[in-house]
Amino acid sequence: MPRYLRKNAVLAVLLLAGGLYFISHLSTGPTRSNEHNPYELSWQTERFVRKESWVDQGDYLPLNVSYKLLAGAPSIQQRYLSVGMSSINRKKGSYLIPTLQSLFGQSSSEERSAMVVVVLLADFDTRWRVATVREIKTAFASELEQGELVVIHVPEDWYPPLIGLKRNYNDSPQRVSFRSKQNLDYSFLIHYSASLAQYYIQLEDDVSSAHNFLTTIRKHVGEQEAKKTTWAMLEFSALGYIGKLYKSTHLPLLARFLFLFYQEMPCDWLMSHFRELLTQKETIVFKPSLFQHMGTFSSFKGTYNKLKDKDFEEGLYANPAAEVYSDMSTYKKHIPKNAWEAGEEFFWGRAPEKGNYLTVVLTIPAVVTEIFVETGSGGKDLLESAQVELGHDVTIENSEKTCKAFQSVGTVVSGRFEMHEVNKKYNSASSCLRIQVTGGQRDWVIIKKIRITTGLSTPPRQAEV
Repeated sequence: MPRYLRKNAVLAVLLLAGGLYFISHLSTGPTRSNEHNPYELSWQTERFVRKESWVDQGDYLPLNVSYKLLAGAPSIQQRYLSVGMSSINRKKGSYLIPTLQSLFGQSSSEERSAMVVVVLLADFDTRWRVATVREIKTAFASELEQGELVVIHVPEDWYPPLIGLKRNYNDSPQRVSFRSKQNLDYSFLIHYSASLAQYYIQLEDDVSSAHNFLTTIRKHVGEQEAKKTTWAMLEFSALGYIGKLYKSTHLPLLARFLFLFYQEMPCDWLMSHFRELLTQKETIVFKPSLFQHMGTFSSFKGTYNKLKDKDFEEGLYANPAAEVYSDMSTYKKHIPKNAWEAGEEFFWGRAPEKGNYLTVVLTIPAVVTEIFVETGSGGKDLLESAQVELGHDVTIENSEKTCKAFQSVGTVVSGRFEMHEVNKKYNSASSCLRIQVTGGQRDWVIIKKIRITTGLSTPPRQAEV
């Protein structure tokens, strides 16, 4: 036999032997303990696979993990949205139950039937998991029965090493272990959720939700899809890994991405790299935000955390019906009513002069309990000098509605005005709210939002952002 043929034959045998060895190790996986734990109320379950992703079709980068189903059962019928969150035993109290109450309480029956919430109890403390499952079963029996809520767990021996990891960014070993485990928690959670719905949104276990958030998400997703442009992630909150929405067909890739690079950096940094790898170069952020961080203490060592999303609005249409007028020169389509209505639009006027105004005339007079006014954008175009007033007795002047009499409730400071319990000082029904300019300025002005709560609101909401 010629020498080059002998070399090729030897190479082929070596490749075949190596391939068989690799496949055998992938198929068997690591040895897992089958010991029964008397405290665990669960049974083994496997993730549904719909074969919609080329990753799952070809079994590329196998993610070897098995789940324990602790409560509920996912529906065979795919839903519109899966909502994923991971929860661990916090040293200073849990926010999980209030978070779930907000998700379901802010949704209509139709919205709840279109989504499934997946909770990964990611703590290895069995007693805590059993107690938490019992609490969830008591509070959300209907949601569990309807397939709207699923609670799962991944045993510790399915996790790769969590100690002795690289100390990138000079983080402490404890911090590296914490954030690395969080990446793995999210990887397993996302992997499980991949086939449950058309879209997936990532939350944390200490957030509150805006009213009818799913309907708003569906609206924005529809608009984004209509543009026929490439996108990998839509953001419905500016904070961390909260409110990040993905197409479910991308989830197998995302789960493996988080798993492969779990010790490199925090999850919110990894997600930005994943978005860019899927050729979405710029963030796509929708305002107002639909989710607000409500936790006071971090899940890492229980440290104090006051992080809030300034663009969150709990009630997207909390303001009562009204007409809005202004004598300030309006720039293009940035009309005065934009400041009153929920959404990303705003009022933009050319340099105001002393005496200019923006007046809101309520359709139905009401007792005002809270007022919030925000001006400017990025520290520019702030309203420098103005007072906020309430008025009564509607009249018409120069073809515009206004009020016969106004009284000041306070002044705008650094472009903002916020007042609570307004009714304790002004307890009669008001028909108008006016922002009166008290000094001219060279800069233009943006009135970003005006939000009020009235005694007639049901339930009353003040949507500060």
